[in-house]
Amino acid sequence: MSTTISSGTKRMAAAALVAALGVTTLAACGTEEVRDAAGKTGAPAPKTVTLVSHDSFNASKEVLAEFTKETGFKVKVLKAGDAGEAVNKEILTKGSPQGDVFFGVDNTLLSRALDNGIFVPYEAKGVDRIPATYRLDKENRVTPIDTGDICVNYDKKWFADKKLAPPVTFDDLAKPAYKDLLVVENPERSSPGLGFLLGTAAKYGDRGGASQGEASGGGWQDYWTKLKANGVKTVDSWELAYNQEFSGSAGGKQAKGDRPLVVSYASSPPVEVLYGEPQPKVAPTGVSTGTCFRQIEFAGLLNGAKNPEGGKALIDFLISKKFQEDMPLQMFVNPVAKDAALPELFTKHGVVVEQPETMAPEKIAEKRDPWIQQWSSLVLK
Repeated sequence: MSTTISSGTKRMAAAALVAALGVTTLAACGTEEVRDAAGKTGAPAPKTVTLVSHDSFNASKEVLAEFTKETGFKVKVLKAGDAGEAVNKEILTKGSPQGDVFFGVDNTLLSRALDNGIFVPYEAKGVDRIPATYRLDKENRVTPIDTGDICVNYDKKWFADKKLAPPVTFDDLAKPAYKDLLVVENPERSSPGLGFLLGTAAKYGDRGGASQGEASGGGWQDYWTKLKANGVKTVDSWELAYNQEFSGSAGGKQAKGDRPLVVSYASSPPVEVLYGEPQPKVAPTGVSTGTCFRQIEFAGLLNGAKNPEGGKALIDFLISKKFQEDMPLQMFVNPVAKDAALPELFTKHGVVVEQPETMAPEKIAEKRDPWIQQWSSLVLK
């Protein structure tokens, strides 16, 4: 991908509202002898397995400690920027990777990672518990770990005060009632911005290239022309859009925005509840469920990993019930394993997106860059 996604964007923007990862960075890979206070040689120290990820990775210490107890491998987490930046670094170091496992490549960038050969095949133990719809690589070079939905969020109080029903669908956003209300992220620089663009392309098709697009008269390009005419505002990152431009963000209290519609995630309302001060009983934000694009996030064994045995064990653990059920409140994403339950915060304050827009990775690979260029010409000029 010729475009660069800034390190400010996150795979799950909700993670920007939580504290940094509390995992202690451990010693370098290798087996070392452990000596007690008397200097006697004991059992070998556990080897380290290194997980390379985007900045939003998080896991509880207790769960990672359980992995060490079960396998003998300690986890060292190496954060490498946002998803796009982290993937780029692994491509540049292909064959001599920074770690053993990479976590955080999603379906919008998957083809680029696979085409550059940064992963080697590995069929994880327990992968049969993951629905086939999430398993996008038949060669098992990557394993699905979580899903999330990029959707427009709305400020409930703003719409209630105006006695205006919030929008539900993509079509609604282009209506005069919602003029000058929406802020989006630049798809050239932002992961959620790219997902939202792909969602509109999946909905309306390419200009002259899809039956769904005929209804709009010219695919996603005509749709975005309508959004521009309706006063859509574009900023470079999710942080700017959500925390500064959006009127409903708890994170935007010091610089309250005036836009009651923002491209974010379906998991953002539960985060607003969890970190609200005081904690609200009802989420102050809602989700326009007809504006969503499904993201799937993967992990893979890196080509040239120094500890492939530990890497395979770690991938197995990432889809285990224990890790999958820990993940929602750590990274605010949905588990992919069928036997993993969501926490009450999600079931009470989140939404289930029944029919998100989707797109095959091969089509994303073919169209991503030219679509971004067209989008820039249509919207930014």
